[in-house]
Amino acid sequence: MASVCCAGLPKMKCRYCLCNDSRVIDSRPTEDGTAIRRRRECTNCGRRFTTYEKIEEIPLIVVKRDGTREPFDSNKILIGVRKACEKRPVSAAEMDILVDDVIRELFNSLDQEVTTIKIGELVMSRLKNLDEVAYVRFASVYRSFKDINTFMEELKLLLGEQNAE
Repeated sequence: MASVCCAGLPKMKCRYCLCNDSRVIDSRPTEDGTAIRRRRECTNCGRRFTTYEKIEEIPLIVVKRDGTREPFDSNKILIGVRKACEKRPVSAAEMDILVDDVIRELFNSLDQEVTTIKIGELVMSRLKNLDEVAYVRFASVYRSFKDINTFMEELKLLLGEQNAE
């Protein structure tokens, strides 16, 4: 849909008359800062339209424990963190920041595939600093504690780290 003008900037095709020449009237970031909203005016018919410019992300594939692969879904991390933090003094904003940090680290690694093990470890390391009860809840599901002894081992590790600080 876009051709390039002599200045190297993309020219957008008017959605009304299909002319390739328009000018940008206004340009500003979207509320969440993930895209740029541009208000344009067609030089042929004079009508205005809006375009959005956003960064194209490299798709990330998650490798599950059984070897199956599926597209990365950040919403799954948020659901897990919310369950772990349920009835805990952790705000929604703190949970969102935690999830955003994990997502940023995953995409900054530039790996095209990531294991659920790595995702779980990243979440747990951040939950440990945010809320210890939420950390233990998440770890109990993530690490699939089989019995009270494996649960106690994790608690001892957590307590040992606290005493070392």
